Amino acid sequence: MPLARGRRNDRGFDYWPGFVDALSTLILAIVFLLSIFGVVQFYLTQEVSGKDKALERLNAQIAQLNDLLSLEKLGKLNLDDQVSQLRAGLAAAETERDRAKSLYDGIAAAASGNETGRLNELGKALDSEKSISARSLAQIEVLNQQISALRRQLAALEEALDASEKRDKESQSRIADLGSRLNVALAQRVQELSRYRSEFFGRLRAILGNRPDIRIVGDRFVFQSEVFFDTGKADLLPEGRAELDKLAAALTELDKKIPNEIAWVLRVDGHTDVRPMNNSPQFKTNWELSSARAISVVQYLVSLGVSPQRLVAAGFAEFQPLDPATNDDAYRRNRRIELKLTER
Repeated sequence: MPLARGRRNDRGFDYWPGFVDALSTLILAIVFLLSIFGVVQFYLTQEVSGKDKALERLNAQIAQLNDLLSLEKLGKLNLDDQVSQLRAGLAAAETERDRAKSLYDGIAAAASGNETGRLNELGKALDSEKSISARSLAQIEVLNQQISALRRQLAALEEALDASEKRDKESQSRIADLGSRLNVALAQRVQELSRYRSEFFGRLRAILGNRPDIRIVGDRFVFQSEVFFDTGKADLLPEGRAELDKLAAALTELDKKIPNEIAWVLRVDGHTDVRPMNNSPQFKTNWELSSARAISVVQYLVSLGVSPQRLVAAGFAEFQPLDPATNDDAYRRNRRIELKLTER
């Protein structure tokens, strides 16, 4: 018996129970790390998934708003800045999503390599990311409110555009009606004036007779300048005054017949030939001579009682010839005083 007990003592220390305890502790540590990894992975997956869905909803809403904005070209340029802010917010949210994914990848690498220190750092980063995510959610809420405001603005703009188009159509209709009525009224006035012009020309023709130096050209009475003036002068001759006396009487009688609402005038046009005013001390150009002659006729008619509101004097110099030739006969024809009854 003493021999057997001595042999058992020679076998040494029994290390197996300690090995089992160490192995169990290691397994528990690994299980603990895997549990933490699973919880963190689940939380990050939920966070990333929630952000992706929120971003998809925002992208869908912004696409819809872009379609609406493309239909409203007029009066909506001031919304571009707000859309740019929405896009900037989305870009920031996408950046935060990428950071969350990067954090997720880092945690996965830490768990696979049993890097406990790295896992702690990532846990702190996760806490920071939670804070950032909370701010992102607040920004998303603000963006949603801005989208709602944009929709209300779009609705108001569409309503204003519809009202404006309706008013424009009504205005166009009224303008067309007024234009039609105005054209009818103008046509009636022109017809009345034409009738009085014909009557006036008929009386002048009867008063002045068939003189060769007085003729009718279209709607104008044409007097040769020699009837009223000497060469290069603007003083009325006695013979010309006599003819203007007849004209003034006819005008005075005509003024009594034409209704006041018809705005008519007798235009007195002075014309010269093409030869320059080289030897005249009074007039330097044919403009001055033709204008002075027309003014002399008008002033004499006013002195006879014709209303100055019914008279217009104009000088055309040599630039409206009846005959473009350069001979004495053409010069004589182009030196003239024209009378035209027309609208004011």
